[in-house]
Amino acid sequence: MTTLFGTDGVRGRANEHVTAELALSLARAAASRLVPKGGRVIIGRDTRLSGPMLEGAMAAGFASAGVDVLLAGIIPTPAISFLIKDERADLGAVISASHNEPADNGIKFFDRNGMKLTIEEEDAIEAVLKDLPPRASRIGSISPLQAAATRYAAFLTGTIESDDIDLSGLKIIIDCAYGATGAIAPHVLRHFSAHVIEMHTAPDGERINQECGSTHLEVLRKAVLTQHADLGIAFDGDGDRVLLISPSGDTLDGDRMMGIAALHMKHKGTLNPAIVVATVMSNMGLEQALAESGIAMLRTPVGDRHVAQTMLTHNAQLGGEQSGHIIFSDHSPTGDGILTAIKLLEISHERGRPLHNLAEEIPLYPQARADITVAEPRKLMSHPHVMAAIERAEEDLSTQGRLVVRPSGTQPVVRVLVEASDEALCGDVCSQITSAIKGAK
Repeated sequence: MTTLFGTDGVRGRANEHVTAELALSLARAAASRLVPKGGRVIIGRDTRLSGPMLEGAMAAGFASAGVDVLLAGIIPTPAISFLIKDERADLGAVISASHNEPADNGIKFFDRNGMKLTIEEEDAIEAVLKDLPPRASRIGSISPLQAAATRYAAFLTGTIESDDIDLSGLKIIIDCAYGATGAIAPHVLRHFSAHVIEMHTAPDGERINQECGSTHLEVLRKAVLTQHADLGIAFDGDGDRVLLISPSGDTLDGDRMMGIAALHMKHKGTLNPAIVVATVMSNMGLEQALAESGIAMLRTPVGDRHVAQTMLTHNAQLGGEQSGHIIFSDHSPTGDGILTAIKLLEISHERGRPLHNLAEEIPLYPQARADITVAEPRKLMSHPHVMAAIERAEEDLSTQGRLVVRPSGTQPVVRVLVEASDEALCGDVCSQITSAIKGAK
């Protein structure tokens, strides 16, 4: 297993853990393993202040390895997946820390099929870092990728299959988290005549994800309620995830969105095979609702890379995470927030019912969650005190629910999820596990 790469690429404090030197070395290592001589790579980034620094370093690293570099600039992460295939490039790199705070940054790669790298491919890159190959005799070119955002927006609008879709009666508030979707999401929604109210759409790397976006829904929720909007749409900083807010202020998470899409596709006869791929964090209520409609749910470890790989293995068309990474594999091999939002609006249009009404078809079990900051999350998981608490909790839950305790792959925290038919039991078990972890730090 890699130590540098986490659940979603390399991530950490910019200029401290994720440095220009590391970015240059990663580019050289990736080029040696994944890009043919004279090949091409596309680099995109979000709005963080450290983005241009890391972009320059990565471009230099690839060019020094004889690889031609196309710079897509500020653009959502899933756009790189599309552009790789559109340009027939050999590799894509995204400089982003997704939903993390502004001071962080990260690097993730996409292969020539637009999919995130496998763990084995990341292991191979990390192994090369210890002994980088000589620089190439040929220096690669570095140039801007023309009309990257425009081409991506055109791709998104082209995914809508309903000829008569018209959103002119809908007031939609979008929160772009000061990130990469700000210049594209409003344009795409207005293409379908929606009345769009923008929030946090400016490209502000000092405020990306700060009290806004899909990880901080309070401001959007208040705006939806006070402005009597029909829907709130919240993206994260790099645009690969989305969450929705109903007119009454309720959150429609990834489980509900997957459920709405799966039931609709099954009804239309377009979910072939009848499979949805989700993670260990997805709600048992989703699993039950799908099963009642003859749809199997396969669970993977956390991370949309695992979801995507399992979808590929089983030829599944739909999968995702509770956090809002949703993959419609007929259109994209990776999670795409804008794509998910407009496909759900298309479903709402075809069904003639608002999304919050469709969400009622997926009743969810109560859940309790906690994120506990620790210095070494993986090491703490083997602490005897924590292991004993987990064993006791699983006995308390028995057949009434389930427990997931895992180290985060993107942040220095241990994540706790408790799910049961009894809400009080959820809270009690979550408190017990939280106390045990804090006591063992």
